[in-house]
Amino acid sequence: MTQDARPFIPVSIAVLTVSDSRTLAEDRSGQTLADRIAEAGHVLAAREIVTDDVDKIRERVRSWSQDPKIDVIITTGGTGFTGRDVTPEALEPIFEKRMDGFSEVFHRISYDKIGTSTVQSRATGGVLNATFIFVLPGSPGACRDAWDGILKPQLDYRHMPCNFVEIMPRLDEHLKRGGGKSA
Repeated sequence: MTQDARPFIPVSIAVLTVSDSRTLAEDRSGQTLADRIAEAGHVLAAREIVTDDVDKIRERVRSWSQDPKIDVIITTGGTGFTGRDVTPEALEPIFEKRMDGFSEVFHRISYDKIGTSTVQSRATGGVLNATFIFVLPGSPGACRDAWDGILKPQLDYRHMPCNFVEIMPRLDEHLKRGGGKSA
């Protein structure tokens, strides 16, 4: 089957902004992601803001990861080095599988745009409860770079030679129930 012959399969994506200071109306990074999700033909399943608190971040992501209507969670914010930047600490310990390649590719794309300043981000990714989770910096530019350079193609079933959508049904094989949440 050629790429053109494959159908587009929309996935449901939740966006979580981690911030002590933003409201939804002021959340440019979350809005950047919401706009790109819609433009790509996917479903924005949920969008919220939580404060930079490990328990609150973890609770929201765990809850969304258990929702069969959510395939992907993207967080934005809290990936730097200041005292309140705790998103990786909140989420990496609960990942069932880490996605080291996501961070590596993100930094490669980011380096081409902002040079060595990319080392100030701890963007990461992983899987929890058969749900992909991507942890992005809190700037609109970083969200654009991650979406345009990684997430948009990988969340498109037509992208070849492989993509996340085609493996979604197998993310929970270890549970012996198969037939994941999407595709």
